[in-house]
Amino acid sequence: MCPPTYFDVVYSINDWMDPTEPVDVRLAMLQWSNLVETYRSLGHDVVFVDPVPGLPDMVFVTDSGVVVDGVAMGARYRTEQRADEAEHVLRWFEANGLISPTRPEFVNEGEGDFMVVGQTILAGTGFRTDPRAHAELAAHLRREVVTLNLVDPSYYHLNTALGVLDDRTIAYLPKAFAPESLAVLQQRYPDAIIADEADTAWLGLNLVSDGRNVVLASQATGLAAQLSARGFVPVPVDMSEFRKSGGGIKCCTLELRGVERTRS
Repeated sequence: MCPPTYFDVVYSINDWMDPTEPVDVRLAMLQWSNLVETYRSLGHDVVFVDPVPGLPDMVFVTDSGVVVDGVAMGARYRTEQRADEAEHVLRWFEANGLISPTRPEFVNEGEGDFMVVGQTILAGTGFRTDPRAHAELAAHLRREVVTLNLVDPSYYHLNTALGVLDDRTIAYLPKAFAPESLAVLQQRYPDAIIADEADTAWLGLNLVSDGRNVVLASQATGLAAQLSARGFVPVPVDMSEFRKSGGGIKCCTLELRGVERTRS
């Protein structure tokens, strides 16, 4: 995770961002700190990459890479405003001993568009990540990568339209996907939870799950009820200040799969 020391909305690179709407920096830090403590209370280790002045979106660290089996793939941002974030996170990967941290050839926005479901990686494209990056990721991580086309600009990253609950279960918003991609999801995940826009409007699918506990936006009450009915434990956290930038819980959380405790 990356502290929101410099978090602000000073430009607009998605439909959520309005630079005229002020950010309460103190509230953002309180909400982010509560998310950190929530993870720790659930038994998870949390480590940090240092924030950098002039990079207000670096708090959304999940977009800067993907880590599977201790192997890291860095990001290459589509927008110039976020381009420098990738190098800082890649250096963190290198300093903390991750395997083969790689600078990608094609645009990819990390776990913004790459979602790990068991042995498969669901990969979004349409607004940010270049589809050629999907094959690049498959070769580097040696995992099956399934391409999904996003069609609604409000759901510009896959992790705003789909949440991974465990190795076999996902939740998603059907309207965010092109018809052929929706058919893929329906075929692969017939038992998926179908979210509605009342919850996704609060970035309810931008969640983090350990397979039992699901940390999600406190405003996504309908999704929380569905999770409870399926045997998951919803853990609501208010991250509403980050919604001003189109970010939520998953955006702030890069999962380090297969990594021993790091030095940072």
